[in-house]
Amino acid sequence: MSVHTTGRRPALDKDGNPTRDHPSGPMPKSPKKGRKRKDPLWAKLTVTFGAVLMIASGAGVAGTKWLVSSASNAVTQENLLGGNQKTGAEGGGDIKGAVDILLMGVDARKRWAVDDLRSDTIIALHIPASHDQAYLVSIPRDTEMQVPAFPKAKYAGGVAKATEVFFHGAQNGGGWAGGAQLMAQTIKANTGMTFDGAAIIDFNGFKSIIDALDGVRMCVDQRVKSHHIQLVDGKPLYLADARKTAGTHKDIWYEKGCQDLEGWQALDYARQRYGLKNGDYDRQRHQQQLIKAIAKKAANSGVLTNPVKVNNLIKAAGDAFVLDTGDVKVTDFMFGLKGVAANDMVLLRTNNGTFAGNENQRESITPKSMEMYKAVKQDKLSQFILANPDVVANEK
Repeated sequence: MSVHTTGRRPALDKDGNPTRDHPSGPMPKSPKKGRKRKDPLWAKLTVTFGAVLMIASGAGVAGTKWLVSSASNAVTQENLLGGNQKTGAEGGGDIKGAVDILLMGVDARKRWAVDDLRSDTIIALHIPASHDQAYLVSIPRDTEMQVPAFPKAKYAGGVAKATEVFFHGAQNGGGWAGGAQLMAQTIKANTGMTFDGAAIIDFNGFKSIIDALDGVRMCVDQRVKSHHIQLVDGKPLYLADARKTAGTHKDIWYEKGCQDLEGWQALDYARQRYGLKNGDYDRQRHQQQLIKAIAKKAANSGVLTNPVKVNNLIKAAGDAFVLDTGDVKVTDFMFGLKGVAANDMVLLRTNNGTFAGNENQRESITPKSMEMYKAVKQDKLSQFILANPDVVANEK
């Protein structure tokens, strides 16, 4: 499935709502010429990261077909893996085996150019061949990686942080697709993990998904101040805009405890890394926690059985995702992944949740975490967790 977007994603306006204003024009809603378009069940899966949340919603066959069609028209699709998807020998294109999706989060505010983005969130969503659980495994943003050459973006290759890989692939016309393709290629070269599909998540557009769910419940584990947003006369504004706006300014603090958060609050909390005990590692946990919270809310709130609410959710996803569904047929997914449920989503910690430096004092991956990535590749993650239960992040 191929559709390319070179545009920006929504930012917050002065009322704290997403705006569709971006420098490259309106979001495309239909694919350009490229790989043959397939019904994108992945569009449904990735809308809430619950892997078959909409399938498990109880909708009948007719309702399911409507959901697939609606998602197909709403969500931008693109070739994000290039030639880096799983091979047949690795189980690619076969729903009977494990399913792996590469999730990349970008912060695409309208004042930033298309080729001036990093991917601060890099997560592997792993569904084992048993199709009864879903695992989220993060790659730390500052991990030092050997990046292969990428002629499409005129990149000669070299050493870079994981967060910078997307930037290098997006240069010289590579765009978001180029950034994602180089990321997939780099992850494969450095960890061995390969993927059936991929998604780029714009965290600004993601706000509308949470709002379509009427917010989510998050358990804040440590008090932290927002370093991105400030209230001006009670309205949330990014700091760059807040500094230019007259009115009563108030800092935002997230207090410990379980609480219901609006879209902008949940996203802002999940973005924080300064002021947290373990910095970016705590942010990784909170982003995984947010994905799980969205999946649980979608599955348990009745949203997925309400056609109007589902339609709003799909429209919101259109502002938040760029997807690559790979070569898996929708009918196979529909009946093959019924056992996956949001409450089965397991969050895993990389590097024991703390900084792991190499001889150059740069971020690296510990041998134990490399074994975890290998377990993803070999679909032996449950066995790895039994032997290493401390890798599970028990977020509520």
